[in-house]
Amino acid sequence: MKLSTKGRYAVMAMVDLAANASAKPVALADVADRQDISLSYLEQLFGKLRKAGLVKSVRGPGGGYLLAHGPTDTRVADIIMAVDEPIQTTRCTPGSPQGCQADRARCLTHDLWEELGNQIYLYLSSVSLEDVVEKKVLGTSGRLYQQEQDRHAATGIAAAQ
Repeated sequence: MKLSTKGRYAVMAMVDLAANASAKPVALADVADRQDISLSYLEQLFGKLRKAGLVKSVRGPGGGYLLAHGPTDTRVADIIMAVDEPIQTTRCTPGSPQGCQADRARCLTHDLWEELGNQIYLYLSSVSLEDVVEKKVLGTSGRLYQQEQDRHAATGIAAAQ
């Protein structure tokens, strides 16, 4: 699975907004400068984020954007979905019983990749903007990876490096 630039930039900008949030709105130009993202691209993304109810816009002098909900209540998966980025790990059309093979069958590993996509979505749904700002997501997969390494060492199976 590859997360597109659209999804990555939307998450980066929302994390910036959460990190620099105060009682007053944050100018999108400031976010663009801090994150080195095109302002016009951010304007497109924030239009979608506003439509999804994740941010509020304030017009006029001193205007900008505010989080619509607290950073603890804003999930990374919601941000990605708001900018039209489905979390998809198969080539098949989401929700279709037909597969992507020439004969419309599902490939042998379809269920594996679909489950991976579901796990990615569940993980991103469990991570809030606050978690990212406070660097609480560091080490989560590292611990799981180490457990797998230990399990492989105990059974004599070579683990991927």
